[in-house]
Amino acid sequence: MSTMTQTQTRTHPVVGTLKPRLSWNRVPVSLISLGIGAILWEIIGRVADVPFFPPLTEVLATLWEMIVSGMIFGNLLVSLGNLAVGFGISLVAGIVVGTAIGRYRRVNAALGIYVYALLTAPSLVFAPIFFSIFGAGQAAIIAVIFMYSAFIMIINTASAVENVNPSLSEMGRSYGASEWQLVTRVILPAALPMMFAGIRLGMGRAVTGMINGEMFIAVTGLGRIVTQAGKSFDGAAVLAILLVIIVVALAAVALVQLVDNRMTSWVPSNSKESR
Repeated sequence: MSTMTQTQTRTHPVVGTLKPRLSWNRVPVSLISLGIGAILWEIIGRVADVPFFPPLTEVLATLWEMIVSGMIFGNLLVSLGNLAVGFGISLVAGIVVGTAIGRYRRVNAALGIYVYALLTAPSLVFAPIFFSIFGAGQAAIIAVIFMYSAFIMIINTASAVENVNPSLSEMGRSYGASEWQLVTRVILPAALPMMFAGIRLGMGRAVTGMINGEMFIAVTGLGRIVTQAGKSFDGAAVLAILLVIIVVALAAVALVQLVDNRMTSWVPSNSKESR
């Protein structure tokens, strides 16, 4: 009897004595990494005490002043407009040209060498050319964004189309699908998961092209603030705009990821994790 009582006591602990414990495993790793980075930035900024690398708290205070004064919002809208138009054109070109290169050997032979050459060339080199053609306006900035983002999407789309399982095309043809139906209903849907990897890279490069175009051609948007802050040797303002640019880039890539998840919901989750 006493043995049974002891067994029941061991197998049924008193719930009231349990205390909640903080599990570090539940804290996102990215949040911990951002916290460590912020602490290191603050320490290095105070220890180094150099004008162009102020502490994080000073940069955040400058950013808040710029937001309150209305300097950020209007220029951010201008930059987002340039980014949307430039990336949209690049995306269409990336899908159409990339599909043609990946699907047809003659197109690949004719255009492949140009695409790879322009991908490896420094995109900023073309800024003076676009300036002379389009002038100091939005068209030149959009052209720079195109040079930065289009070719990585073309190459990635071409690779995705080339790697589609040939049995899918054979099955489509066996059902009497035309070439247009085969491309739009079989090949492109099958290539989407790999294509989105290139679209994410293209979006990141488009943000870089947007800032470079605004700094070196039209001097507008967020690039104008960076240029003005650099000329006045205001390191806190430069880094404050850099934080805004990083947030824009992360938000843009997250938007692409959201679209990716919706359009490729048919892909098994374990396959997405391995990508």
